Amino acid sequence: MEFLIYIQLAVVLAAIFIGAKVGGIGLGIFGMLGMSILVFVFGLPPGEAPIEVMLMIVAVITAASALQSAGGLDYLVKVAEKILRKNPNRITFLAPIVCYVFTFLAGTGHIAYSLLPIIAEIATESKVRPERPLSISVIASQQAITASPISAATAALLSTSLLGGQGIEMSQILMICIPATIIGVLVGAFVVNFIGVDLEKDPIYLQRVKDGLITHKPASEATDDKGNYKPLIAVILFLMGVFSVVLFGSIPALRPSFIVDGETVTVTMAQIIQIIMMSTAGMILVFAKADVTKAVNGSIFIAGMQAVIAIFGIAWMGDTFFNGNLAFFKDNIQSVVTAYPFLFAFALFVMSILLFSQAATVRTLYPLGLALGISPLALVAMFPAVNGYFFLPNYPTVVAAINFDRTGTTRIGKYVINHSFQIPGFVSTIVAISVGYLIISFM
Repeated sequence: MEFLIYIQLAVVLAAIFIGAKVGGIGLGIFGMLGMSILVFVFGLPPGEAPIEVMLMIVAVITAASALQSAGGLDYLVKVAEKILRKNPNRITFLAPIVCYVFTFLAGTGHIAYSLLPIIAEIATESKVRPERPLSISVIASQQAITASPISAATAALLSTSLLGGQGIEMSQILMICIPATIIGVLVGAFVVNFIGVDLEKDPIYLQRVKDGLITHKPASEATDDKGNYKPLIAVILFLMGVFSVVLFGSIPALRPSFIVDGETVTVTMAQIIQIIMMSTAGMILVFAKADVTKAVNGSIFIAGMQAVIAIFGIAWMGDTFFNGNLAFFKDNIQSVVTAYPFLFAFALFVMSILLFSQAATVRTLYPLGLALGISPLALVAMFPAVNGYFFLPNYPTVVAAINFDRTGTTRIGKYVINHSFQIPGFVSTIVAISVGYLIISFM
């Protein structure tokens, strides 16, 4: 019996590995292929398809795509550039804060692509080693996902089949994860100040200057957008949508209730997120004149839909495997994981490296955590552990940061895993989880 379970686990891991290697929608496709083997070959009953999570992600991505189409993201990036250029010497602390705030509000780390070249250029012009602000900024954009009220990962966590069904409210998640991740990022920013030699002493940078590869780039000139208020309108509407989600999530009494067949039924947070964010997209289309075609062809929509397909295949396969063998896991690891919950946090970290998705990691492993009897609040404190995909230097934001650094200080080491993002990533994640546990000890 145990031998068959290990073979099934090998199938699951192989599907994840091959899907991650293929990339894009490959993760979801090969996840579903693994799912078919579990069901038709090993006879496991299909688990619960993550439909609720997928619908929430679709709603949020639609709103963010409309914001991008209306020029709202470009507007926010210009605001960020002004902030950073006014304080160039403090860029190692300001850059990750800006990336954190933008990701927190947008619900997606893809906004970092627009900020990274600005951070790299300002650091280079200010003679600050670009590796420092770039590395922690990428980590900040990941950490903010686990604190954002509208991220796919938070939506997954709040679903009724996970912590939403255990009495955990959005207010509790935000109360724990916002301070935990912010402190984690700030500690990470402090640590990166001691990484590497100063820019003007870095041999790779000096060689590039000698070879004429490093030249001063003039500051970008702001385009004249006077009279065009559509981007600002889009930003305001989007922020109103985010605020509404937080409001309904924090005050359960505000959620509509109905009498159905003699019983009181309250609208769930999953339904509220879907309704509000899709409505927000509609208002952006109407009042900010967003282009629907540009919205569906934008980077946010494409990446978001890939995430939905990935979660569909991988999460369903994971749910099928873990629920089909729940008795085995309870008999063999429940006592250990309950006594040492950090082992489950470690499992979340490793799974996120394989899945490249916080939401997919949540949907895949959190059902097992609940089944093993881990406290829901402890699972919230562990939430930042799903940010492990900085470990391998092949995630898009990591690759982008390396390429945007003309000085060559942000790089992959000889042994691949000794890259620029490793130390700030581990420091921020460990500190965030530790602070999360500290917070729940007082709750």
